[in-house]
Amino acid sequence: MQTGKAERITITLPPDMLASIKKKVDSGFYSSTSELIREAMRLWQQKEDERQARLDLIRERLERSAKSGSPVPLDNAFRKIEERHKLMMEQEFNEKI
Repeated sequence: MQTGKAERITITLPPDMLASIKKKVDSGFYSSTSELIREAMRLWQQKEDERQARLDLIRERLERSAKSGSPVPLDNAFRKIEERHKLMMEQEFNEKI
């Protein structure tokens, strides 16, 4: 979606990238180098938007976690996990016999 008049820019690319662009344009997959670069920029922007959304979600979860109550000592947390795992394994074993 364009939000104004297009502006011409000049970029410098390594030979291998330029060759890839020319190959795609010559094959007819894109009608011009500009079309290919615009598509690449749209994909980059989408990736950046998704990355920012993930970071926002992580920050939100960290904030919520920090406000959720008193911290639990790591040793206690692992002990509870081990106890639950052992109980689950025992229940699973008993269901099989």
